[in-house]
Amino acid sequence: MRAAVLSEYQAPLSIETRPDPSCPEDGVVLKVLACGVCRSDWHGWMGEHPRVKPGAIGGHEFCGEVVEAGPRAQFAVGDVLVAPFLLGCGTCNDCRAGAQHTCNDMVYPGIGSDGAFAEYVAVPRDFNLSRLPEFMTPRTAAGLGCRVMTSWHALTDRAALQPGEWLAVHGTGGIGLAALLIGKAMGARVIAVDVVREKLDHALAHGADAIVDASDGKAHRAIKELTGGGAHVSIEAVGIAATTNASIKCLRPLGRHVQVGMPIGHTATMEIDMNGIFMKNLAVYGSRGMPPWRYEQLFSLIQSGAVDMAPMIGREIGLGQVSDELAAFNGPTPPGVAVVTDFTA
Repeated sequence: MRAAVLSEYQAPLSIETRPDPSCPEDGVVLKVLACGVCRSDWHGWMGEHPRVKPGAIGGHEFCGEVVEAGPRAQFAVGDVLVAPFLLGCGTCNDCRAGAQHTCNDMVYPGIGSDGAFAEYVAVPRDFNLSRLPEFMTPRTAAGLGCRVMTSWHALTDRAALQPGEWLAVHGTGGIGLAALLIGKAMGARVIAVDVVREKLDHALAHGADAIVDASDGKAHRAIKELTGGGAHVSIEAVGIAATTNASIKCLRPLGRHVQVGMPIGHTATMEIDMNGIFMKNLAVYGSRGMPPWRYEQLFSLIQSGAVDMAPMIGREIGLGQVSDELAAFNGPTPPGVAVVTDFTA
């Protein structure tokens, strides 16, 4: 198969011919139909993720068609499936309680095992996967595997966002844009915060009630003025200290901060405004991924027409262009996410 391989950190991926993957007994081999390029892939490419080593194939936001199924697989050849980026074991206490995304024996396709920047990908534990709904394209589904599902879980299970509340979204990349779209569908009033004017204009065009340019470091003041005292819920969607502290500062008393951006590498430990959390009686949540059983609820929301995920996709690319997309994360990126749909280019 053709695959984009990490030959060395921070260098262009090598397009190589690799052996087709072997089928897991409890899983499937998918012909990859679409795969998103995510900031988490960038962390691995930068050498910041301890699970990602040279020789790895990245790509964890994917949709594909089953071409081979193991003897203990739940799906069959021909099924088109959406994959979460976290594959729980299914037997531990957390998995049995429905919190598969917190499993201690997690498998991460593309982050520790070969992923979907390739024509084919092997996926164990296929009970974590879901069938692609008829109303959804693989292109759209590829973005659900990380950014949309993470934002959905952050706003519902973690923050318990309520209609009419003010939601501030710090960073309008893939996760931030998903939080904006879902937040609006849930009836919130949403403020998009970024330092890139093009992304702010894109957010405004897709439903943001207000936008704030954070370039001056005073975003929290603007948000407090817009909301009459502060946001009820604030999503941090970048994973750095500046946006984390801006998120905490922009909240009203009893507000809820949700850490969705991944702090890793040099940002894994950061200095945050703990006094602000203490003085305002804030709740602070971490949110990574989503239990796969909640896909049906997310699919239902999209099918109802309450939310249109089309604005998530900024561009379709070929496999040979993944390197350019990864390098682009070193600076401000354009609106929308990139999805690999051509595995021959």
